Parts: sequence; structure tokens; C-alpha cells
Amino acid sequence: MDNVEPNAPPAASLEGAFNDIDALPLRINRTPTGVQARETPLETNLDDPQLYFNRELSHLQFNIRVLEQALDDAHPLLNRLMFLLIFSSNMDEFFEIRVAGLKHQIALGDDTTGADGRLPKAVLAEISLAAHELVARQYQILNDQLLPLLDAQGLRFRRRDQWTAAQREWAHAFFDSEIMPVISPIGLDPSHPFPRLVNKSLNFIVELEGKDAFGRAGGMAILPAPRSLPRLMALPKELCEEDFTEYVFLSSLIHAYADELFPGMRVLGCYQFRLTRNADMTVDPDEVSDLASALRGELLARRYGSGVRLEVADNCPSVLADFLLRQFHLEADDLYRVQGPVNLTRLMAILGDVDRPELFYRPFTPGVPKALNGGSLFKAVAKHDILLHHPFQSFAPIEELLREAARDPNVLAIKQTLYRTGAESSIVNALVDAASHGKEVTVVIELRARFDEADNLQLASRLQEAGAIVIYGIMAYKTHAKMLHIVRREGRELRHYAHLGTGNYHAKTAKLYTDYSLLTANPQLCADVHRVFQQLSGMGRARKIDTLLHAPFTLHERLLEMIEREAQHARLGKRGHIIIKCNSLTEPKLIKALYRASQAGVECDLIIRGMCCLKPGIAGVSENIRVRSIIGRFLEHTRVFHFHNLGKSETWCSSADFMSRNMFHRVETCFPLLDKKLATRVRKDLETYLVDNCQSWLLQPDGRYRQQDPGGSDPISAQETMLYAYASKA
Repeated sequence: MDNVEPNAPPAASLEGAFNDIDALPLRINRTPTGVQARETPLETNLDDPQLYFNRELSHLQFNIRVLEQALDDAHPLLNRLMFLLIFSSNMDEFFEIRVAGLKHQIALGDDTTGADGRLPKAVLAEISLAAHELVARQYQILNDQLLPLLDAQGLRFRRRDQWTAAQREWAHAFFDSEIMPVISPIGLDPSHPFPRLVNKSLNFIVELEGKDAFGRAGGMAILPAPRSLPRLMALPKELCEEDFTEYVFLSSLIHAYADELFPGMRVLGCYQFRLTRNADMTVDPDEVSDLASALRGELLARRYGSGVRLEVADNCPSVLADFLLRQFHLEADDLYRVQGPVNLTRLMAILGDVDRPELFYRPFTPGVPKALNGGSLFKAVAKHDILLHHPFQSFAPIEELLREAARDPNVLAIKQTLYRTGAESSIVNALVDAASHGKEVTVVIELRARFDEADNLQLASRLQEAGAIVIYGIMAYKTHAKMLHIVRREGRELRHYAHLGTGNYHAKTAKLYTDYSLLTANPQLCADVHRVFQQLSGMGRARKIDTLLHAPFTLHERLLEMIEREAQHARLGKRGHIIIKCNSLTEPKLIKALYRASQAGVECDLIIRGMCCLKPGIAGVSENIRVRSIIGRFLEHTRVFHFHNLGKSETWCSSADFMSRNMFHRVETCFPLLDKKLATRVRKDLETYLVDNCQSWLLQPDGRYRQQDPGGSDPISAQETMLYAYASKA
């Protein structure tokens, strides 16, 4: 056993049959088929609020599943810490967007409810109860589990009362040279009102005694931590205990020497706090003439939105905490006392600083299909469609295709959508190169990709300077589709190539998120991609799209039709089976369609990573529906819809989730896998997720999730199985 590679896939589940992904057993057809026509079920009111989970509370359930990974010793230790920090980041965004939205709705007196019927105030109260418990659990896991385990591995976080004399001397010198010159204490008096503090910034409230140089009596002061300084510093190696890497927090340094910022006065107490603000950006399409300019203004406003959550050190006196709540117009329920740093997400820095491979997931090399090894990518794609499954297979072919297109004198035009791409993007470099070489380059950039707006504004300027045509999509609809279209002259004809994907054109997230990429020269698909681009760049009535499904026009309607088609087959005594894999399921009409399919006898397997408002396992409504969530090393991001269709199965990949915003307020594409081998391969991938018993969580009728346990069976991890099947064996 000593020679077993860490995190190696279970031998019993992978040996032999999984050497080639095409050899995976296709379990999908083992479900017994119906032999009699189904009786029409008794009429059920599918609008009954009792049939729906609240989306915000479901979102919290997802964060619970992420936090639980920090306790799972199947993950390497530093990756367990990573999950804890991801939970912290997720909760930040949850408050910035979801809680902020509820508070805004209540302030407007808007009692609009979702399908679950809960009033906004009731939802907010339930969120507060759950969130306080989760935050307490997060710090308990950090302090009682992870920090002791890290210490045992030689990674130590030194508290002030643990500093050696030499460490204290270094800390004092660091404070004098690096912190003192840039920190700005702000005394609170009639001429110094409470400062505006940046969203999620680290600050300290200081209680003072004595008089200052101007004779002002001490009271309170605010210390904003310098944003230019890291929140975590590694101590010099010679000051660390042997075989240890040791860190100190910026907050510890400020606490230790706060009195030096107020000479002649006595610091009675210094307590860290952090304010989370409303970070949602709203741009009224009827009042905006220049979207880019409007967003630049909104980006500045985002830093100072209304307060939604106050985090303070657990030892902060109530009188000071209450003072802060009043300053930010918050209630007692908005206060979170924490036993540790208030800005845990900044601990992510340690993951890049520590060189301890044994404490991380084992590295792997993404695979590349043989057809793409060497030679022109255009020639390879012209022969047949190529499907890539990231991150198990490399994202590099998409980048290389664009680089080849930029250099190829026969390429005439390139069109691409960009949603989240990254500030340093090889994709954008290739588009800039193509435009500078005189090719017709058109880029549809969605400026309103949340928290990526600043990067996208910068990318837009760079592309425009290179000569590309930059379009900001449709004002009332976010362009969320992932499409690339290339026109190339081959002999006397123009040949079209396309890429369609479920994820973003982002090389870094392509190593962390599971997504599908289809490279194709199929004339039907390429013609449809071309029409969608024309729709985005021009004006006129919706054009006929023959093969793709297209939101906000045909996607929702066709999904309802395909779900109902399975139901009709089941009512006639035929087999009906649906597999849906996506990030969220919240759209009421699609949920009702799945309920009707279940009532008709259709087996519905739903793989929903995050929010799910559908209740499975309800007698007479959803007893044929199973909902599972896969939480593991990679973020499950693929959107795949499979319909049995009397054995003439259809498998679709999409940029869209089963959410109202995707169906009605975004430009999305959904593409069929026309190549039968590729469709079969994706069905096998789906089946692998359905037999996962290591990282799979089953949704219960009461809204809780139960993690699957292999028990006496062979352990099967879907992600490890596909990593073993697709990634390079080299």
C-alpha cells in the first residue's frame, strides 16, 4: 500500500474497463421499460408552494456542501483549507447579491414571492439563522481541525501571544517600515465624521483614553488596514522553528502596535471588523446611452453600496459593535462575531506560497485527442467533430485554433463571444493579433459579467485599439452564449468552423471547471452560429435557427416540448428517461414539466450542482425524480440535457442553466451532439455521475442533502474516473 499514488482512482472500479472511455458500461438502458399504459394521475396543483424550495435557502445548502469538504480527509489538507476559503468567498457573494437583493426588496415594500410563496422578510430571517450557524461552524472547523493539522505538517500561524523575542523584534521593525508609513488612523469627532469604508475591507475600531496634541479627549478612532499590504506575511526562515514555515497576520501586527499610532494616548482596545456591502449593479436600459461609461460609474458605486453584513472580532465589546451597526444602518441580526480573521478569503495566498506537493491534489496533464496531435487544427476539425471535456482534456486546442486562425492568410473573419475571459488572456492576444493582420474580427463582449466588468472594459479597449469591431451585446439581455465562428477560404469556397461550449473562454478556470467544448465544421451548426452572430451585431426580427436552440427565443419552448415528449411516451407504456445536468434548477415552468413527466412514469435523473427549487420524492408528484449534487476537486459546470426518445436519444450541451434568467433574459445557445459516438460518450459520462458514491449528495424531500457512502461497495468517484479515462497517461 505504500506505493499507492495519493488520490489514485479506486482500482476495483477502474481496472480494465476504464482504460478507454468508450469501454465504459452504458448503464442507461438497464432501467426496466414500461409494459402498460400509465393511468392518468389524479389532478395535482403543481403551483402549490409546498412543492418548491426557496432558491436562496437552496443556495445556502450548496454552501453547506462546500464547507463540508473541509472536513473530508479524502481531500489533501491544503485543499481542505481551500474549500473552507471558497465557502467564505461564496458567502461574501451571497450577502453582496442575494441578501442585498432581499433587503432592497423589503425596503421598497415589495412582497413579491417566488414559487415557494415565502415572503422576503421570512426568507431573510431564515437566512440569518442558518448563516450565523454556518459562520460559527466555519471558524470551529478552522480553529479546531485545520489549524492543528497544518501545524502538525509544519505550517504554523503565529498569534501575538506566541511570538518569540526575535519574532517580536522582526514584527516591530516590519510595522515601523512597512505599515506605519501607509496607515491612516481616523479619529472620530465632529470634524472627523465616520469614514466611508470600502466593501469587504479590513478595518479596526480603536477605543482611546487621554488627550491628543490638540487637547482633544480620547474616544474612538478607525484604522483602515492598508489595501496595498498582504493580509498574511511569512516570517523569515531563520526566525521559524526548525522544519516549520510560519506566518503572521497583518491584523496581528496592527493589534500589537496600535498604540504607536496614537502617541501620548492609551489604547484601551483594538478590534477588527469588516463591512459587506450591496455589490449588485443595476443599469437601466432606458436611461443609458453608453453602456461602457455607465458601468464605469457603477463600478465606483459598488465599493460603497448599502451595508448588508457586519463582521467583528468575537471579543469586541457590545457597545462598540452596536455603535458600528448604527453607523451602517444595520440590525442586530446583521452582526456576525467571528473567532479569527474577518477576511478569511485572503488566506488563499498561502495556497500559492507553500511548496508542499503532498498537501495538494496530485498534478495531472490534460489529455489531447489523437486527432489534434500535430498538423493543422482546421484539417482535423474538417474531418469530423471533436469534443473536449475540460479539465480532463486540454483547453489548449481552442487557444491554438485561434492562434492558427490569426496567422493563416486564408482566414478571412473571426467572430467570438467573451463573457469571463481573464485579464491576461491568450484568447484575446490571438484576437488582437488577427485584427492587427487585417482580418475581420468581431467580438461580442458582455460587459455585465458580474465581478468581471472592469476586466471586460479593459479587454474591450484593447481589442478596439487593435482594430477589432467590439459589440456589447443586447442591452436588455446578457450575452452568455459561448461561440466562436471562423470563415476560411479553401480553394474556391468559403469553409466555416465553429466552437461551441458550456463554459467560458478562460484558460485558468478551464483547469478547474468541468465543461464541454465542441469543435465543428458541420455546415448546419456553423450556419446557425453565423446567424446568431448576425442577430447580435445587427438589427431586425429573429432569424430562423435550424439546428441550435437559442434563448430567449426557442430554448425554453423546445425543452418543455422534449420533456413532454418523454411524458407522452411513458403514458403510452413506453420507456421515458431524462438526464439533466446543470448548475441550477429554479425555473418554475421547467420544474412543473418535470413533475408532469414524473407523474407519467418518466425516470428523471437530475445532476444539479447548486440551487434546486424542485422537491424530489413527493408521492404522486416527483417519486420518479432523483436529484444529486457532485462536489469535488473540480467545479461541475457542464450543462447537458439527455432525452431517451424511444431509443433515438438526443443529447444536448448548453451555455444555459434551468433558470429564468437564462431562458428569458440572456442570449444562450444549446447545441446537439450530432455525432453518435460523441453523444454516446457524453451519455457514459452522465452515467458515471449517476453511480458516483464518493462525491455525490442526494437531495431529500425536506431540502437537506445526504452524502452518498460506498459502504461495502467499490468506491466510485466520477471525477477521478474521468480523470483516469481522459487525462494524459504520460
